[in-house]
Amino acid sequence: MLSFRRSVLLTAISAAVAMAQPALTTIQDILYRADGTRFNGTMFITWNSFQAGDTSNIATANLTLPITNGVLNVQLVPTTTASAGAQYNVTYNSAGIDQFTQVWAVPPSNVPLRVSAVLLSSGTVVGPAPVTAPIQISDVVGLENELALLPVEGAGFAIDRAAVINASGQIDGASGNLSDCVRVDGSSGPCGSGGGGVLPSFSDGEVPTGSINGSNAVFTLVNAPSPAASLDLFLNGLMMAVGVDYTLSNNVITFLTASTPQAGDTLVASYRFANPSNPLGTLTAAQVICSSAGNTTNATTLTQLGSCTMPAGLIGTGDRIEVRFQYTHSGTTTGFTGQINWGGTTILSRATSASETAVAGNLGFGIASSTQPWNGQSWGSSLSFAAAVGSATVNTAQNLTISFLGDMAGTTTDTVSLSNFTVIRYPAQSNP
Repeated sequence: MLSFRRSVLLTAISAAVAMAQPALTTIQDILYRADGTRFNGTMFITWNSFQAGDTSNIATANLTLPITNGVLNVQLVPTTTASAGAQYNVTYNSAGIDQFTQVWAVPPSNVPLRVSAVLLSSGTVVGPAPVTAPIQISDVVGLENELALLPVEGAGFAIDRAAVINASGQIDGASGNLSDCVRVDGSSGPCGSGGGGVLPSFSDGEVPTGSINGSNAVFTLVNAPSPAASLDLFLNGLMMAVGVDYTLSNNVITFLTASTPQAGDTLVASYRFANPSNPLGTLTAAQVICSSAGNTTNATTLTQLGSCTMPAGLIGTGDRIEVRFQYTHSGTTTGFTGQINWGGTTILSRATSASETAVAGNLGFGIASSTQPWNGQSWGSSLSFAAAVGSATVNTAQNLTISFLGDMAGTTTDTVSLSNFTVIRYPAQSNP
């Protein structure tokens, strides 16, 4: 009687387990190689944990199947009705070498499926569409506080206007005329002196004065373009070339015969010009290329203590380069030498006594078409003032390095330092 009850209990447990087991789909196929012979080897199937369509939890695991004479027969839990991301990664191995991999998405099926029915391209993720619902601002931790810190639209907010921050931290649209300049404080006013900084004036879409009749070739602009190259002159929408279609003298345009405007033609000009209330507005400011402290040495051979490289194309004919420098001597037992090279050319070299504490000076280089005339001055606390002029022939169309060198007159614990150097470019320009 006890054995009978135990048998019934085991049968019931087995039935419950069978009922809890997820449904399986059979994949059954014959696998071939490209040469038509049947595949022999091993198939490795791996998967990450997922929840099956019947809510069964499938743990991360792997399965190894021997494939003999191409016969494949395996049962797997369907993934197309499982949680998002469920899939099988399949690796085919033959003779100990991984031949290729596949990704399978297995649907529920009461009949065996072939590999082609479950095969997906690598990287494809299958599963039911994720459940989506609106996310409230309060659902995201800290989002409300972050949004509260962002500026909001003010009463003066407007499209097609420069944005300014008002006194309340709100975004307003800048007020004023479309030609005005906006200042740092958000106010606006006419550009130029007292209204946005030192700036040139512009003339856009100006029609030059003069008869367009096929014989008149001389036309006059309201202002003289400054610089002259800023003039864009259009005849019937085609841009005219200075020296080819016309010449410019001050504010007078003279067309060459072949380009003389004919009756019915349209002539329009745009250019920059000097602001009468700000005559320096169109001048380019000087540029500091390098300015730095240098290194220190007590070597007895010339050692580079600092350098400044001007890249190709930076300087051109008419520019001027100014170099300022100062060497400092520490110690009183040995003299030192300071030397400055312009490219590979030594421009200045001053040797000092052991008592000298510093040497300073400046050099100026004028950039001509093929030469660089220079002048320089140097002096020290006890070193006599010296001035010199000369000319260098370095190719300024290539990278040009100014080197600051120094050494000690003999073996010593004294040192010489490049305290500071500055290289300034004054660009070529014509006074408007």
